[in-house]
Amino acid sequence: VFDIEQEVFFANIHWNNVMNTLPANPSFKEISKYPAVKRDLALLLNKNVKFSQIEELAYKTERKLLKEVSGFDVFENEKLGKDKKSYAVSFIIQDETKTLKDKQIDKIMKKLQYNFEKELGAELR
Repeated sequence: VFDIEQEVFFANIHWNNVMNTLPANPSFKEISKYPAVKRDLALLLNKNVKFSQIEELAYKTERKLLKEVSGFDVFENEKLGKDKKSYAVSFIIQDETKTLKDKQIDKIMKKLQYNFEKELGAELR
C-alpha cells in the first residue's frame, strides 16, 4: 500500500503503566558547575589481580574527589611476562566546589600510582 521497502515495526505503549513504575517524588541532583577530569593509567599486574581490587584501592586512596573508576581494556600476552596482564583504567576526578588545577590532579594520580605499586605490585606501562 505504501511501497515501503524495509521492515516496519509497530508498538503500542501503555503510558499509564510506565508512569506507575516511577517514584512518586523523584529526586534530582544538580549538575556540577565545575568540570570533571578524566585520566587513564595502563597497569601491568599479576594475572591473579582482579579489577575489583584496583577499584577498591582507588576509592580507598582518594575518597573525596574520585567520582568513577572504570576498566576499559584488559590485555594478556606472553610478551608482557609470564602470569602478567595489563589493565587500562580510567579515573573521573571532580571537585564540586571549584575547578581542579593540574597540580592537584597530578598529585592524586601519583598517589593512586604509588598505592597500586605498593599494594598490588603494579608497574606503569
